[in-house]
Amino acid sequence: MLNVILNKYEEENILKGYPWVFNNEISGFDGIIENGKVCKVLTNDGKFVCYGFLNTNSKIMVRVLSLDENEEINKDFFKKRIMYAISHRKHLGWSATRLIFSEADFLPGLIVDKYGDYLSVQFMSLGMDMIKNDIVDILVELTGCKGIYERSDMPVREKEGLLQVKGFLYGSFDPRVMIVEDDIKMIVDLENGQKTGYFLDQKLNRDILRLYAKNQVVLDAFSNVGGFALHACKYGALHVDACDISKRACDEILHNAKINGYNNLEAKCVDVFDYLHSEDVMNKYDVIILDPPAFSKNKESLKKAYKGYKEINMQAMKIIKSGGYLLTFSCSQHMTPNLFMQMINEAALDAKRVVQFLDFRIQAPDHPALLQSEEQLYLKCMILRIK
Repeated sequence: MLNVILNKYEEENILKGYPWVFNNEISGFDGIIENGKVCKVLTNDGKFVCYGFLNTNSKIMVRVLSLDENEEINKDFFKKRIMYAISHRKHLGWSATRLIFSEADFLPGLIVDKYGDYLSVQFMSLGMDMIKNDIVDILVELTGCKGIYERSDMPVREKEGLLQVKGFLYGSFDPRVMIVEDDIKMIVDLENGQKTGYFLDQKLNRDILRLYAKNQVVLDAFSNVGGFALHACKYGALHVDACDISKRACDEILHNAKINGYNNLEAKCVDVFDYLHSEDVMNKYDVIILDPPAFSKNKESLKKAYKGYKEINMQAMKIIKSGGYLLTFSCSQHMTPNLFMQMINEAALDAKRVVQFLDFRIQAPDHPALLQSEEQLYLKCMILRIK
């Protein structure tokens, strides 16, 4: 097994639980380099630090697997880790849930989402991709699923030297599957939907509309397939406008509304930035939900993203009725909680509205975050009341 030698003192964060070793933290190698295989990481003076997946072609050169020198990294190791992750989700009791969340579940580069009897999976690291067949065998054994669809079609794989791929890994089935969330029926497209099919991380944030939607006129902006909009209908909204720039998304919204019998929902295929500036939306909405895509996917784009987040929040504050509720989100890891709050404060000042801060929320508990890895706390939500 290859030994990876760290620079002096670089082991400190790893031993505290940080899951990555970057290329600039490494002093050298002892042995044959085999990318994708398990390596042993040592301190600069030769003491054991961890085992991990190696990839010298990636900026993240080692993805940590275990801090236990006596632990053997084999198929049984991964089975135990997957069992540990699944045991938490069994406590939650959700039929649609994230079963495995990569490093946060001690399985670097592996994401598994459960949609009823079917799984959607992503292999994001070279090491995990090389043991794909073992992972599929374990998932079938432990979940009893009827089918598995791979959604490894994300650009991050290219940084690992992998191609973007998607397709069936187990079973043959219609990739458009129905789930039930809070008694709402939803069609999830495992083949062509966003990410692995649906944004499961917003489950509890969608359900919080039970406190705010009754007898209200609601705008769900950046609606995707209508998760928030459908919950607003369920919880008694008078009328819901679901806005998304994608015609495909709007078609899905209307289909999901129809199968639930909601006739007070209108899907608008529009650019949300333009819609928020249109004259006919002034004082129209009692509740506005802003759940945009990640405007910032790297630190270099953060300044521009900050302006985008501020613009939509400022405009929402300008148009919302007095006493209205704004549920606003950022799913960018680079928009930290403090920066997100700063942006909201600036938007309120520019909108010349007085704002009450009611609640701060994060991703659902099937999307855990390691305390030692703040970038895993990526989803932020502020619930505000606008005077």
